[in-house]
Amino acid sequence: MATSQGRGAVKPVRVLIIDDSATMRKIIRFALEADTGIEVVGEAPDPTEAFRLVDTLDPDVITLDIEMPKMNGIDFLRRVMKHRPRPVIMVSTLTVNGAATTIEALARGAFDCVAKPTLTDSASFAELAEKVRAAGARRRRAGAPERSPTPRGAGAPPVGELPTIGVKAIAVGASTGGVEALIAMLTAFPADCPPTVITQHMPANFTKSFAERLDRMCRPRVQEAQDRTALARGNVYVAPGGDQHLEVVRRGDGLESRLRAGETVSGHRPSVDVLMTSVAAAAVGDAVGVILTGMGKDGAQGLLAMRQAGARTIGQDEASSLIYGMPRVAFEVGAVEKQIALNGIARAIFVGAATRKEGTSCHS
Repeated sequence: MATSQGRGAVKPVRVLIIDDSATMRKIIRFALEADTGIEVVGEAPDPTEAFRLVDTLDPDVITLDIEMPKMNGIDFLRRVMKHRPRPVIMVSTLTVNGAATTIEALARGAFDCVAKPTLTDSASFAELAEKVRAAGARRRRAGAPERSPTPRGAGAPPVGELPTIGVKAIAVGASTGGVEALIAMLTAFPADCPPTVITQHMPANFTKSFAERLDRMCRPRVQEAQDRTALARGNVYVAPGGDQHLEVVRRGDGLESRLRAGETVSGHRPSVDVLMTSVAAAAVGDAVGVILTGMGKDGAQGLLAMRQAGARTIGQDEASSLIYGMPRVAFEVGAVEKQIALNGIARAIFVGAATRKEGTSCHS
């Protein structure tokens, strides 16, 4: 279970818990108060009481249930972001409806999401506390209201149908803030993009809803990745959340997806490091790797392997990242060829590829 140590005089992150279940509020309180860097300052069983407590307590972070009486989590989130913006972490059940609504909340500006913890799941306790601390730190660094529900990459024009010479695959990794970032980036992708594989840190059952949402918004076809599928142009494949890693392997003259069980890598399963290391081996230099916003270091070594194999590598810059963690570590280890603002990444991928001449080695 995560604990905060060595924080000195740093004030704890003040949290308001919103959930209509008294039992769940106690479980979440237990999960958070085990961390000395977090203080639960209030609980609310419904949005009406929650609005009053937001005004009187001014919490740093809110944990928010999706399904509540009187007002659902999306409507509450919209009102909070408009009138009293601050980081909101969605705490959702692993149901089809709960997952779809959580993805909508993330697209509307929620900081992150976690599956509802249980008394027997210590991993979910640690994840919840870690994200609350990160959300609190983000708000304090900003020193201002959190953000509007408009994606940071909004306004980037779609990239035209440009030839992606020599690019066999695009590999993308993201975590906290990744839903907004991926929507902004992928909605600018052309319909005939090279096969694109994505690992986004997300609870099990949420990735299918996320892929379906992206598919409705983007010109390429977006789907949750399946085992042993030939990767085709015009398709984007999202790693399923849960207990498997997504990898890419050679199949004849093309590439194929593989899902495999295994231990966590860089703290995650699926892991961005696993995905990108496999793309480095399967596509060698004929690929592009992209690290987007997220906590931690997952993807840094995998992106480094891609760059060493001759692939082009891009990191989201600090100014446009919700959490400049994964992109920062990747940059520091030398994995990032260029740091680019989110709304310029799609153009950098495709215009950069279009400038390569036929017959030019990707290793040059």
